[in-house]
Formats: sequence, structure tokens, C-alpha cells
Amino acid sequence: MVQTGRTDVPDISVEWYREITEVADSTPAPVQWFAVHFTEAAILLLGALFLFAAAPRLLRGRPWDRAVALVAPVTVVLAYACSEALKTVFDEARPCRGAATVVAGHCPPVGDWSFPSNHATIAGALAAATLLLSRRLGLIAAPLALLAALSRVFVGVHYPHDVAAGLILGALVTLAGTPLIARPVADLLARHTTHPDRLPATADQP
Repeated sequence: MVQTGRTDVPDISVEWYREITEVADSTPAPVQWFAVHFTEAAILLLGALFLFAAAPRLLRGRPWDRAVALVAPVTVVLAYACSEALKTVFDEARPCRGAATVVAGHCPPVGDWSFPSNHATIAGALAAATLLLSRRLGLIAAPLALLAALSRVFVGVHYPHDVAAGLILGALVTLAGTPLIARPVADLLARHTTHPDRLPATADQP
């Protein structure tokens, strides 16, 4: 184990981090530039995929469909809040603090803890939210979220276990929280619909 902050980092994660960042350091400058900017772009693309999946549900969906489309973004924010809370519990220092060079160019300041990855959490949550609304778009969002998470290791600012935990956290919060919160919202929408549909036990999938 390697001691960083108050949290022990698994040796296997440290080993993978070093191997990935060594590969990243040997790549051409355009590849490194792309990797640095890819995460933010991927998050935006995931947001766009979610909007494409949500729009028809909001415009033409039954009360349950509209409720899921309305509630899913709330659970994405909730997942992010959970990741922020966990950072204060584990206070794991960024791996780039002990690295000679990282593709990112700079390391986040002390106090901006590493576990779990916020970017990976948001990516996992958005992919799960999209999947709840559209299998087809969800199958595009899932690998995109994985690539967004891996890019954080590639540029040197997270350990592999940081991004894995973030993806799982984001997906779990959204998949569990959306149907739970959507139920009362769907009931409310149904009461304001002239011919409300009977609400299903779980979210519909196309």
C-alpha cells in the first residue's frame, strides 16, 4: 500500500496508474492535448445524449416517462453531491502529487481530493440516466462514460480505482434514485392529465 493523505491506495491501482501515465507521456503532443480536453467534451456529449433521450418523453410521454425525464437530472446532481461528500471522508491525495510529469500539465491543489472522481461520477450518472430513457442511446452513452473516466487516469490526475468508484457511484445513485423519486412526481403528473395512464411498477424501456 502507498500512503497518500489519510487513505491507503491499493498497490495494483498505483501500478496501473504508473503504466498508463508512462504510455500517456510517450504519446504525441496532439494526442495529449486531445486527452486533456476529452473529459469535458465527453461530459457535454453525455448531456446532449440525455437531452435527446429525454425530449420525446417530455413532449409525448406518459406521466411516468415524463417523471423519469424530469427526475433523472436531479439524481445526477445528487450523485455529484455524494462524490463530494466521500472526498471529505477519504481525503486521498492526487496521484499527480508524486509524479514527475503528467499529461494534464498541472495537478489540482491540495484539498481537491482524488477519491472518487467527480468527472467519472457525473459521466456514470448521465450514462445511467440516458439508459433509463433509451436503450439505444444508453448503449452509446455507456462506453463514452467509460472513456471519459479512463481519460482522467491517462492525463494523470486520478488513480484507476478513483474513476471506477466514480462510475459505479454515479450509475447506482441514478438507477436507484430515479425510479424512487419519479413515483410521486408521476402520480402528480397523472392527476393533471385528462386520461392518465396506469403507472408501471418500474421505468419503461423502449
